[in-house]
Amino acid sequence: MNIKKIFSFATSIISFVICYFHLSLNSIASENDSKFFSNDKGVLSLMYHRFNENKYPSTNIGMNVFDEQMQMIKNLGYKFYDPKLFEEEFNISKKEKKILISIDDGFSSFYNEAWPYLKKNNIPFILFISTEPVGKNGYMTWEQIIEIEKSPLGTIGHHSHTHEYLIDFSNDDFINDIETASKIFKEKLGYTPSIFSYPFGEYSKFMKNYIAENFSVAFGQHSGVIDLNKDKFELPRFPINEKYGDLKRFKSVINYNPLEYKSIKPEEKKINNNSNPPELIVEFFDEQTNINNITCYSNDGGNWKKTNSTFENNIMKIKFEKKFLPRRGRINCSLNDKGKWRWFGTQFTVRN
Repeated sequence: MNIKKIFSFATSIISFVICYFHLSLNSIASENDSKFFSNDKGVLSLMYHRFNENKYPSTNIGMNVFDEQMQMIKNLGYKFYDPKLFEEEFNISKKEKKILISIDDGFSSFYNEAWPYLKKNNIPFILFISTEPVGKNGYMTWEQIIEIEKSPLGTIGHHSHTHEYLIDFSNDDFINDIETASKIFKEKLGYTPSIFSYPFGEYSKFMKNYIAENFSVAFGQHSGVIDLNKDKFELPRFPINEKYGDLKRFKSVINYNPLEYKSIKPEEKKINNNSNPPELIVEFFDEQTNINNITCYSNDGGNWKKTNSTFENNIMKIKFEKKFLPRRGRINCSLNDKGKWRWFGTQFTVRN
């Protein structure tokens, strides 16, 4: 090949790379600009763990209360959402609000207490499984998990291997934990679940980016209502337990509506001494009415209190008064929008 042809070939390669780079940037820009006020009625996800295990009040719910909660959902006219449809229809605006039931950890009490109830009442759900504890005392066996998986109601979700505080792991150890679980799921179920739940709802930007490359959606443990503008890899859920499961609170929770926003910063949810406290910046849509009525509360300094917020051009900035204490910092915001309560929350993981 002569010099002229080599030069021509090199020029073609360079042109292709430049073209691809611009297309990628345009694609990213298009994706960022694609968010719009959808008036999505939303999906409200509830998170449960144990059933009729009274010695664990922070993660337990009595079956009598669980029954009353499920009946309340039905009586208020809300429908339970099939997790498989939730994945498929995420980017479609919901004309009516749906309720998504999720259960974390795969405790034996779920199989013995809640599973017969859900089956009898034809209620679909996600069961998030960490693979390392399976078969141990207090946990479901693989035979039981497979029974759930083969039913038309149960969807199995990925909940890591060890269920340790993965945010404390090195990046390589975190990836190894997830891949170990994925291999076990593949061996036991024939596939790797596409829905993920972060143990303890904790994640860093690195963790979220890795999960985004390998799963379709991922759930945290901060409260809020899902709409199509929410980040698919940090989806909110309302935790329900003995303390936060009384029927008066529960009725308020399931009547909450989405509070849509364009963006929320910082993206990094793992903070340390140098980045604590962060400044929270949320950009809302122009179409959101009564946005100045929003009220936010945070637990910086260790106590819940109303935050000081500033607004300019639909951008809310919150400067927290004190540092968040280990292990988790939370912020919850609500808006009375013409009598309709809208809600969103976010969570930071605090490391020393």
